[in-house]
Amino acid sequence: MFTGIVEALGTVREPPTADRPILWIDGGKVTETLKPGDSLAVNGCCLTVTEKEGRSLRFDILEETRRRTNLGMLEDGDLVNLERPVMVGSRIDGHFVTGHVDGRLHLLEIRRRGSEQELWIERPKEWERGIIPKGSIALDGISLTIGILTDDRFSVWITPFTWHATNLPEKRPGDPLNAEMDILVRYVAAQLGKPLLDSL
Repeated sequence: MFTGIVEALGTVREPPTADRPILWIDGGKVTETLKPGDSLAVNGCCLTVTEKEGRSLRFDILEETRRRTNLGMLEDGDLVNLERPVMVGSRIDGHFVTGHVDGRLHLLEIRRRGSEQELWIERPKEWERGIIPKGSIALDGISLTIGILTDDRFSVWITPFTWHATNLPEKRPGDPLNAEMDILVRYVAAQLGKPLLDSL
């Protein structure tokens, strides 16, 4: 379980490919407490550390993960958002994030509003019931609050701190973002007999 509060930025050292589905990253400061078998959210996707060499971490990437997320689109040198699992008794500063990515949503537009950034994200028909005003959503592992909704898009506001603490400055319109619906919305929908998307 994660909270959507990015702890550090990692750098891709070897991106996964169809022939070699392995991801190596330089995890920076978060590697100090990690060991093989531990979990780490990489761009919001929960992965298992399979090997550690200094500050470098290796992950095995499933075909389903490559299909559902943007991890299969990474290139050498790309920045990725990292978060270790929340510890029991820790304060929850974001919202409950499972690391089970529902799919990719494309960034449509970035608007600068003074020191803040307003991002507009696509809202496909099948996502409509899971994206609600003032609800939570995780985008590339970042806990964000949904702002304005239209028929085919929604907005989120990015504070200066979040902008500089994540990989968002690297993003451009058209880029895919890993998206995870609020797990509470998913549970309510399931109890009402109207389940939402199949998650990873």
